[in-house]
Amino acid sequence: MRVRHTVSAAALAVVISITAGYAGWLSFDHRSAAAPPRVDPGRGDTMIYLDAEARVRQATRADPAHPFAEGPTCHRAYAAAGTLICLRPADGVPDAYEAAIFDRNLVLRKRIDLWGTPSRARVSPSGHLIAWTVFHSGDSYLLAGQFSTIAGIYDLTTGEHHGSLEDFTARVDGVTVTSTHVNYWGITFAADDHTFYATMGIDGQTWLVRGDLRDRTLTALQGNVECPSLSPDGTRIAYKKKIGGHWRLHVLDLTTGRQTPLAEQRDVDDQAAWLDTQTVAYRQNGGVFAVPADGTGTARLLLPGASSPASLP
Repeated sequence: MRVRHTVSAAALAVVISITAGYAGWLSFDHRSAAAPPRVDPGRGDTMIYLDAEARVRQATRADPAHPFAEGPTCHRAYAAAGTLICLRPADGVPDAYEAAIFDRNLVLRKRIDLWGTPSRARVSPSGHLIAWTVFHSGDSYLLAGQFSTIAGIYDLTTGEHHGSLEDFTARVDGVTVTSTHVNYWGITFAADDHTFYATMGIDGQTWLVRGDLRDRTLTALQGNVECPSLSPDGTRIAYKKKIGGHWRLHVLDLTTGRQTPLAEQRDVDDQAAWLDTQTVAYRQNGGVFAVPADGTGTARLLLPGASSPASLP
């Protein structure tokens, strides 16, 4: 395992640029036969996703295969409450990436430099917090213990950059983590704008951790949990669990601790997204699939060739 050295918050300080030169984007008009209207990340009862060309598309959840709006091209994307995060290559800088943050009219609000290759992206239910995970120096986590990730959080309302999760104090069973073999990835937010969940990888083991932005702490809750996704009602975590060398989708009840394997039998390497309180969507080979969150039913293909699904309730 390659030893990680903690990256200080100061070293992760980024240059935030505000771009005000964008003209207003087209409003929604289902009748328009010319250019398609642009994505509104605050419109209800719809979803966004990346199509086969990696462009953000928006469609109704009842008919996701027929998008009615489009947005920027991204490696990863997510949206909530009028905020769209797009992880993409940085302009004019080879092998560099940025988190581009757009408002509901697709006006570019901020750019945040990323220290690696895009992996995961999230927006809090309020639209105030954004999060990202990147593979540092082009690494991946396909081989256990041989990867390096950076996960960060930015507050759009206060302008506070919370740095890397490595700068937080992490505890397992009440004991502070001091190992340098630590990685974090897959952030998901609660509705209170200070609680979040993420994966902590430490000495070859993964943990679901609950984070608090107020005191900058991380508390381990459950082992063998990766890429958590908090349900809209805040009671359950959809996640991938390593079983026999493969990742199987499960749902964890945060109150009872019960773990429910979902009907998807294939290997899933993605941070799932909740389409509603009963349905989980995720990227699998071939496109975006959906499966019931209670372990019943079967997986169904929603969008061939697509990725990065996100519901806009």
